[in-house]
Amino acid sequence: MANPISKPLILILVFLFLVSSSLATTDVPFIVANKKATLNRLKSSAERVSVTIDIYNQGTSTAYDVSLVDDHWPQDIFDIISGNTSQSWERLDAGGILSHSFELEGKVKGSFYGSPAVITFRIPTKSALQEAYSTPILPLDVLADRPPEKKFEWVKAIGKIWISNFCGHHCGSVCIPSRHSLEVHCSKSKQEEALIIMRN
Repeated sequence: MANPISKPLILILVFLFLVSSSLATTDVPFIVANKKATLNRLKSSAERVSVTIDIYNQGTSTAYDVSLVDDHWPQDIFDIISGNTSQSWERLDAGGILSHSFELEGKVKGSFYGSPAVITFRIPTKSALQEAYSTPILPLDVLADRPPEKKFEWVKAIGKIWISNFCGHHCGSVCIPSRHSLEVHCSKSKQEEALIIMRN
């Protein structure tokens, strides 16, 4: 008795084969765009957003009059610091890549969900303008509260630290909150290294 799942699976495989074959024999550009945004905290009341959009032509022919628009950044939330949210190029050859970057500054605290950038282009065989979209970005937590850095936390983990390029001789103790004092033995060795050993 034939497996009832086999027939639908075979039909799907045949369909995918036909689609891939038709794409392989069609001489057209195929535009793929990747959009990414990273946060950079400058101070407690300011945070920059660096946006980069990479556009790839994975097709077999050139795309002409390529335009990028990424204007879904509300002016009441972001200020443009450098660059532009739009850019145009004359062409993008098959297998080529175009890249565009700009920088914003966040003014309002909260989560921001950005929209994909829009790419338009022309191909010689069609009069209508073609359109493609970039990947979306992950939510941005602009000016989010961040816990203060716990200095010396890594000292607790490893118990000792090597310090390079230490000059001079010194012995003493260092006090760290919530920890016993550290006994510091420093000596100018051949490599000028100092070993800090934590008391148990």
